[in-house]
Amino acid sequence: MRYALYFTPSADDPLNLTAAEWLGRDAFSNAEFRRVAEDDLAADELEALTADPRRYGFHATLKAPFHLADGRSEAELTGAIEAFAARTSAFDIPAAIVGQLGHFFALVPDRLYPPLQDFAASVVETFEPFRAPLSQSDIERRKPDSLPPRERENLMRWGYPYVFDDFRFHMTLTGPVPEAKAPLMAGILAHRFADFIGRPLRIDGLALFVEPERGAPFLVHSRLPLKAAQQNG
Repeated sequence: MRYALYFTPSADDPLNLTAAEWLGRDAFSNAEFRRVAEDDLAADELEALTADPRRYGFHATLKAPFHLADGRSEAELTGAIEAFAARTSAFDIPAAIVGQLGHFFALVPDRLYPPLQDFAASVVETFEPFRAPLSQSDIERRKPDSLPPRERENLMRWGYPYVFDDFRFHMTLTGPVPEAKAPLMAGILAHRFADFIGRPLRIDGLALFVEPERGAPFLVHSRLPLKAAQQNG
């Protein structure tokens, strides 16, 4: 069993429902959705291009997947998440857009947003005591020799290269898209997510995802509302 701390909207949020249908699976219910062709992309091609994010479920990584440290229990972890959520206020990312990061597409903020960076850093630090050290195979999977020095240091210290100044919030929508197909994919995603582009994205919860066994689809174990969401709800 591996655990991960992610942001995802609530199960019935329109963004989660839209993303689950797009990816082909809902991480809350594990329900699957049949893929159909869109524009000039065939159903099987879209299935392949969304395979990686479909396994993880719609999310933004805050604390990357980890095994529990020796002496730590799932009950302790969930208790710590409850305490963190109870003292942490919800907030809005001013505007979200569909962006391209390298060869893949994701829902991202339209600019670097310091409160979001601070929130992500707090999750990384707060839950570090629950993380077991990476195995050598996990380290090698990240190809540390190909990483810049600071990202390599992050991997060794925090279990993930992209933390603190190297963190960029992104809710992945595709795997790598061939360059020739990127404009077509951009158009499809702009249409699919039109209701969410250029609008605030509410960061109002912290979700615990679990991977029951290595390579299995990730599932939402629980999602705790942040403080402002509790007060308003």
